[in-house]
Formats: sequence, structure tokens, C-alpha cells
Amino acid sequence: MSNWHQIDAIQVAQNLGTIDFYGLSQEEVNRRLAQFGVNELAERPGKTSWQILWEQFTATTVLVLIVAAVISGILGDYKDTIAILAIVVFNALLGFNQEYRAGMAFAALKKLAVPTVRVCRQGHWEQIIARKLVPGDLILLEAGDLVPADCRLLESINLRVQESAFTGESESVEKNSLPVEGADLALGDRHNMVYMGTVITSGRGRAVVTETGMNTELGKIAHAMQTVEQESTPLQRRLDQLGRKLAIASLGLVAIILVLGWLRGETINVLILTAVSLAVAVIPEGLPAVVTIALAIGSRRMLKRHALIRKLPAVETLGSVTTICSDKTGTLTQNRMTVVVLDVADQHIDLPANPQQPIPLQPALDLLLTAVTLCNNAMLSSRDAVDTANSFGDPTEIALLVAATHFGMQKAQREQEFPRIAELPFDSDRKCMTTIHESRNPDLWGLANYPYIAFTKGAFTILIELCHEVWVNGQIQLLDATWRERIETAHHQLAATGTRVLVVACRLLERLPETIAAAEIEQNLIFIGIVGMIDPIRPEARMAVQTCQQAGIRPVMITGDHPLTAKHIAEELGISNGQVLTGQQLNQLTLSELESRVESVSVYARVSPQQKLKIIEALQDRGHIVSMTGDGVNDAPALKKADIGVAMGITGTDVAKEAADMVLLDDNFATIVAAVEEGRVIYDNIRKFLKYSMTGNASSVWIMLLAPLLAMPLPLLPLQILWINLLADGLLALALSVEPAERNTMQRPPYRPNENIFGRGVGRDIIWVGLLMGVVFLLLGYKYWSTAQASWQTMVFVTLAFSRMSLALGMRSNLDSLFNIGLGSNKPILGAVALTFILQLAVVYIPWLRSLFQTQPLSTRDLVVSLAISTVGFWAIELEKWVIRRWNKNRRGQ
Repeated sequence: MSNWHQIDAIQVAQNLGTIDFYGLSQEEVNRRLAQFGVNELAERPGKTSWQILWEQFTATTVLVLIVAAVISGILGDYKDTIAILAIVVFNALLGFNQEYRAGMAFAALKKLAVPTVRVCRQGHWEQIIARKLVPGDLILLEAGDLVPADCRLLESINLRVQESAFTGESESVEKNSLPVEGADLALGDRHNMVYMGTVITSGRGRAVVTETGMNTELGKIAHAMQTVEQESTPLQRRLDQLGRKLAIASLGLVAIILVLGWLRGETINVLILTAVSLAVAVIPEGLPAVVTIALAIGSRRMLKRHALIRKLPAVETLGSVTTICSDKTGTLTQNRMTVVVLDVADQHIDLPANPQQPIPLQPALDLLLTAVTLCNNAMLSSRDAVDTANSFGDPTEIALLVAATHFGMQKAQREQEFPRIAELPFDSDRKCMTTIHESRNPDLWGLANYPYIAFTKGAFTILIELCHEVWVNGQIQLLDATWRERIETAHHQLAATGTRVLVVACRLLERLPETIAAAEIEQNLIFIGIVGMIDPIRPEARMAVQTCQQAGIRPVMITGDHPLTAKHIAEELGISNGQVLTGQQLNQLTLSELESRVESVSVYARVSPQQKLKIIEALQDRGHIVSMTGDGVNDAPALKKADIGVAMGITGTDVAKEAADMVLLDDNFATIVAAVEEGRVIYDNIRKFLKYSMTGNASSVWIMLLAPLLAMPLPLLPLQILWINLLADGLLALALSVEPAERNTMQRPPYRPNENIFGRGVGRDIIWVGLLMGVVFLLLGYKYWSTAQASWQTMVFVTLAFSRMSLALGMRSNLDSLFNIGLGSNKPILGAVALTFILQLAVVYIPWLRSLFQTQPLSTRDLVVSLAISTVGFWAIELEKWVIRRWNKNRRGQ
């Protein structure tokens, strides 16, 4: 039953078979335990460790590498077999670790269950383990308790509950036991219900359990997390597509080489070894290692910028993000109430959220600040505290004390001048609080005839009707129609922006009444002023939102807070276009109707966890790569469903952190922007490696395919091909993976999520530059072969190896010339080029290596010729970039 909030408390107890002040009998408890199960979150069986490990070996690229390793082993090339299998095993272990850790999200969720609870059974109150609760149990709730199950309140005495983990509202919510109309209300509007995992901040109450275990709202979130399928990242999808294409290409090459070699009369062993070597050369077996290392380096750089990457592919995914869905409370805002407006009868003061120095105290504000300081039960952690982390009390009252502190007013000093005599605590019927004080400083406001003063603060609609006079610059005047209109206008203007408004009033007393009661004290009040409070935005959030928009990324706010508050915060940040969609409106839309609106709506308010999932699914169906940021339990399913989930590290719950791909250690929204940039750099560098590796591999393939047309013997031996592949996909490839960001990284929109990994010129350059290099190198070899020089094969081998070094330098940037970005901007690649050059010379000039690779020592002239010819690919790439830059410049000029 989901409408417990609509039913009268007595009727709820009857429907659940509960007798007030008696509870349930033990026999009935046993029956319900058998029917509903224990009060805990049931864990669905997940994948076994063996299943997770097996899945790591089923990617197409990995399967091709395994086949290549097996064939290399059969042919006796154990070195290459060991190298390839080492890469495969390393990636499998890494993937296993990531998926195994993901299962910790559910374990963190279970920690929210309360270990013990006070329950009434058979007329006796006892303390039991919370997992033994059943629907219909009567329980007691007091300040500091975690709510053990979903419950309907039967009695509420000043009860307030912190529900921000579910609703997103930063302040605790007042609860009562009265029925609430409306079947389709958000959780935050069900004021007579308390939910498993929330916290009682003040007061006490008595409640009847309505739902336990997986039937609770927390249980529904757990179920949603278990059923959400983790989407593969864009990089994983692209690499899987690449693996399938390369597998087909490899089989085709093997067939072609076998046919051509057979027609040439080559021996079958040489043909098979050469065909397999070329097939392995086509596949950049260093790609998985390069991807892993690039992501690991990126994650280390992110850690220095206060972002912890829990899953390596998340770094690259951020680079493809098109939409960032952000929670409001604690993510875009500071998650603490702050006084921003003080409005007295003759003056309106806007306060900065974090003043850097004390604000001079104006006489008109003295009485207002004194009232909110004394009619207050909170305590700041130190005399000059403005950091509320270690303060005690209700968040609203802490905010009032902090505001007074900004003006140099201290609670301890005021309490000495006006000691408290009595208190009328806040309750849900009066919606106000009153404290009575003895005046030991009667000259302060000219109150010599009034030894006592009562201060009252509370809801506008209640207190304005109890006020008959108004305090105006030290004078008491009649609260006439003019003053009332002015006060109501100020209130409406603040309320329209989502600001929480408190009215502050006082009553001067010549003597204390015999009975301290609200009916005696809270009447004929003097209106002092209005206090406006908000949960302010983070200072860096506005700039971060602007940076995202410049980078073509659309920020979207999804919150459980009030629509007016959400709209105001979104407008301050520059997110909103005026449209706000509420949870109730969302329920009336089908998924297709929502998909038609998600492109235009940027603010969602009063949204439930299930609705957050619906929004993300709609965005993903529209082709967006979605990032979801959040900190509460209610964010966990959406964090897991999103392409990348980002949790807050300081204010975030364990559930949110474990469900997320990335954790912001400083809770700084701006850190997401840095992560996006890092993700784009990683993806760009992976594409550079792929372009570099496959262009060089293509040149090898063209040499082997075209040589028979010139009636030449095989220009390259199998071991020589594998050696070049090892050099190219080793140090040079790793050095490319740490290339710094290009100048336009955050001034362009994200690339299309479904972009082909060979798009934007990568496939084109692999073909034409690879062909150019292959033809030029083959003609060089043909010239030496036709003149019967014994070193002809070595010249082809060395030139091809040297070409990889210059090619890596030319492909460091997609647009800028190497001479503009400078050799020193990536020092690792200089070291890699130098070491690769030395290793290649060793193969040519060290005798035992010459014997192994069947090379001939080259003369100085031949070595210089080889070096010069090897740069043809570099100059081709530089020429292409120059043409593109000129074309872009001319297009902008038009």
C-alpha cells in the first residue's frame, strides 16, 4: 500500500492490525516475519568471480590477440607469444578488479540499516535488532536516531527529520501525524511519513511500521541499483568495433599473402610465418596496454586535481560527455542554510554569503540580530565561528547565529545582558518559537519601563497576524495597512525566489504572567523584521557551468527540492531557460513524451530516484553521453545508470561513492570540468596512437603486397616485421599517450558519441600516408636490389624502423606543426626516439643481433639515405596539417 500518508493515523494502525500501546503479539510477529521476511536489503546473487574473469577474455580484440599468440607459439616464436599473452592477462586482471569492486555499492547501501530499535510488543517496550521489525510494529523515535523502516507517524512532538539523502532538501523537515491529501506526492511532501535511512534531528515521535526491507523506499533504490545494467563506455564500444574489423582484415591478408607467395614459389613454412607476422602487424597489440596506461596516467593526474577515478574507462568517458546532470544540494550549492537578507521596517539589507571581514552593526539591525541570537538554541563551535561543521543545533538556527557573528554580535554576551527565563518551544501547530528574557540593560532600546522582553520567530503567515505594532528605527508604530502592504510585498518577493522567510517579533512585558503559555505571550506582538535564508551556490560553480557550456556540454539540474528554489539557483548559475519540470508532471509523461522535452528542459524539481533514472534514460535514448553528479542515497541508481557517475567525496554517502565511477574529493563542481578536459586529452591521445600505429603497419603491408608485382623476393623477414611492431607499439606508443592537451581542447563541442574511431581523417591518413611510405620504401629497396646490393633488404628494414620515429613526432598534434608546439613539450617522446634509434642501430651493427635478424651493416652514406627517406611520412603529415590550417583560416575569414 503506497497511500499511508493519506489515511488518518488511527485508521493506519487498524489497517495494519496494530493495537495502540500494545503493538503486536509475538505470534503475529512470527507470522509476519514469515510473510514479509526480515527487515534488511536482500542482495540478489551476482556474477561469480569466474564469470567476471571469463568475460574479460571475450572482447574481439583480445580474442584476436590470443589467436595470434597461439599461432606464433606453434611457429616457434615464443618471445612474441609471451609478450602478447602478458598484455592479455594484465588487462583481464585489471577489468576483473574494476567489476569486482563495483559490487561494493550494494554492501555500502546495506550499512544504512539501523542495528537496534525501541519497539512495543504485547504491551511492553523493548529494544530489538532492527532486522526483526515487521509491518505493524509500534516504535519510538528520538533525536539522533536513524529511522529503521518506512513508518507512518502516530504522534509527533517537535519532530524534525533530515531527509536530504532522499529529497535533496538541505534543511531538516518538520513532521506531524495529520493526513496529507494527494496520492501522487513526492517523498518530501509526505510530512506524516519517515523513511528508512533518514535521521531524526530533533524532537520525538511514535510511529507504526508500514514497510520493511526491500519494500521500503531505500529498498526500491537498492532494487533499482541491482537491475540497472552498466553501459559500456564509448571507448569500449569503439575498440570492440575496431577489433572486429581488424580480425576480418587479418584473415584477408593471410589469404592474399598465401596466394601471392604460392604463385611466386615460396616455401610453405616461410609463407605461413610471413602471413601470420603481417596479420599480427595489422593489429596494434600495444593498443590495450597503451589504453590502460594512458587511462592510469590520466587518473593519477586527476587525483592531483582532487578527483578519484574508481574505474579507469571513466576518464575517457568524461571526454565524450554531452550532458552533465547535477544534483543541487551539496553539489551546486554549499548544503548549509545561510542568511542573505535582513529586512526591517525601514531598511532592506542584502548580505554576502561569505563576508571576508566583520560588517558594521547598524542601529536599525541591533534589535533584529539580538532577537535571532537569543531566541535560538544552537551553539557555534567557537567565538568567531563561521564554519558550521562543528556547531550544534538546527541548521536554521546555526545560520542565524552565523549571521549575527558577521556583525560582531556574540550570543554569550547578549545572554548576559538578557538572560533567558522561559521558553515556548517550536511546534507544528503554532509554527513559531518564543523565549522570554530579563532585561539587565534597559537603556539599550529605551525600555526602562519593561524589565522583561519576549522574542518570537516563526512562519510569516502565522506571525504577521499576531503583530499589531511595528518597530521603526527605535520607535513603536501602529502596524497599519501601509506597513502591512510593505511587509507582505517584501515577503512575496523573497518567497518568489525560493528564499526561506522567517518573521521576527517581540513583546515588551512589565511583569511576567502567572502562566507562561503561548496564548498569554504570543499576542499583540511588535513586528521587528524578516530574515531571508537560502542554501547558497558554490562560488566556483558558476564559472564551471560557463566553462561546460563553452565546451559544448549542457548542464542539467535534477533535484528533490522545491521548484521555486531550484529555478532560482539554476538562474543564478546560468543553467535555466525558464522551464522547470516537476516530479508530478514527469509521472504524467510517457518515455517518448519525455524524450521530446529533455532537449529543452534544464531544471527538474521534486524528483524521485526512479524519475532520475527516467530522465537519464530519455537523454541516453536521444544519443547523449550522460554524466550524473550527486551525493545522496537517492542519487545512487542514477549514478550507476549514467555513462559516468560522479559522487561528492566529502558530503557524499558511501552508497553514492561506491555506485559512482569518479569521486570528487573536494566536492568542487569545477573539478568535473578538469576531468572533462583530461578525458578529452586521453581520447585524443588514444586516437593519435591508433593513427600512428596503423599508418606504420599499413606501410609494412603495402611493401609486402606490392613487392611481388616488381618480381622481388620478400622484402621483410617475419622477425623483422615483429621487431618493428615491438618498437613502434612500445616506447614510442607510450610516449604518445602522455601528450599534453591541445590548445582547442575545451573550446570545441564533444565529439559525437557514435563517432567511428577512424573518423575525422584517421582512416584517410592510415591509407594514403601508409601507401606513400610503403611505395617510397619499396622503391628504395628495389633500387638496391636491382643493382644486386646485398644490403637491399636491410635498407628496407632500417628505413621502415626509422620512419616510425619521425611519424610519432609528426602525429603529436592533429592540427599544429611540430615546429610550433616544440620538441620539449613532450620530453618522454624525445627519450623514446633516442632509445629506439639506438636499439635499431644495435640490430644492424652488433654481430650476434645481425645474425639473429639477418641484416647487413650499412655504410654511413646508406644510413644517411635511410634516415632521410624515412621522414617522408612526417613531411606528408606536416603538409596535410598546413593545408587544413590554411583552409580553416580562409573559412573564418569569409
